[in-house]
Amino acid sequence: MANPVLVEVLRGGFVESFHRGAVAVVDAAGKPVLTLGDVSAPIFPRSAVKLMQALPLIESSAADRYGLSNEELALACSSHSGEPGHVETAKKMLSRIGLDDGALQCGIQWPTHEPSARELARVGRAPTALHNNCSGKHAGMLCQAAMLEVSPENYVHLNHPVQQRVKLTLEEILGIRLQRAAVDGCSIPTFAMPLTALARGFAKLGAGVNLERPRAAAAKRLMQACFAQPWHVGGTGRFCTTILDRLGGRAFVKIGAEGVFGAVLPTLGFGIAVKCDDGGMRAAQVIMAALLMRFLPLSSDETSWLNTLIECSIRNANNIPVGSTRAAPVLASHPQR
Repeated sequence: MANPVLVEVLRGGFVESFHRGAVAVVDAAGKPVLTLGDVSAPIFPRSAVKLMQALPLIESSAADRYGLSNEELALACSSHSGEPGHVETAKKMLSRIGLDDGALQCGIQWPTHEPSARELARVGRAPTALHNNCSGKHAGMLCQAAMLEVSPENYVHLNHPVQQRVKLTLEEILGIRLQRAAVDGCSIPTFAMPLTALARGFAKLGAGVNLERPRAAAAKRLMQACFAQPWHVGGTGRFCTTILDRLGGRAFVKIGAEGVFGAVLPTLGFGIAVKCDDGGMRAAQVIMAALLMRFLPLSSDETSWLNTLIECSIRNANNIPVGSTRAAPVLASHPQR
């Protein structure tokens, strides 16, 4: 059976295209709050789990040993835009352990922030691995390697001690064995998991339940760093940064590639996991905004603002509005318990 339509794209008053997907929302007790579509099918969470992947950075005491700031901890959880401030923060993280961008194995990438990319081109400079949207995560993993006193060589390989520790952390949080691995866009391992397990893991981190006290404290510290420095989690105009900035400590959200989104609603103890069948990131953002609208208590101003992220205007090259997105009715109905 096909997953339900979650987002519609309109033009001229007609539905021009649509996006199917699945949604899992789980409470702090591990019980489903909302399920839409097939939430048991395995998906690769990609960058949506960077918060979980960064936990060993705190738990190993690397963050304290190397004096990592909130900006650096937020960058370790980020998929940033490659703006100058992101690059400098990643460089600073590496300098704390005596390394430079040559140690990064995430690959070279042009900034996704267009003005930053244009400025690099204007001055005749080429991008480096520091501009890669995952450079903060990789810098954090290199800090872990330094703390563990293991070689930084091949730190992206599944059998490296850093990746083994990350894998064990994920398994403990998700409560499942991770047996199917692939290679993520930045070359580290990514593991297949059902949406329900991913949502349950986020709920545990948000509520701090069914976790040992040091892990609950580590998760809280990382989320607080992201709440304090939302720009370092994404960048100028980015969805994650906007949500973290506007909704304070009520919602931690993290985008992943191929239409994946994860979220923690700490005040409710909810975890959310989203997957768009077609990998559409535009649709994933609409779904996440609709879920935040559905579950969070909001002021009238916040409701109006979130609605602009759901009913997004589509404009042509002349900046004329020609269409819009909207959440399908199933996202706005009463929760299924």
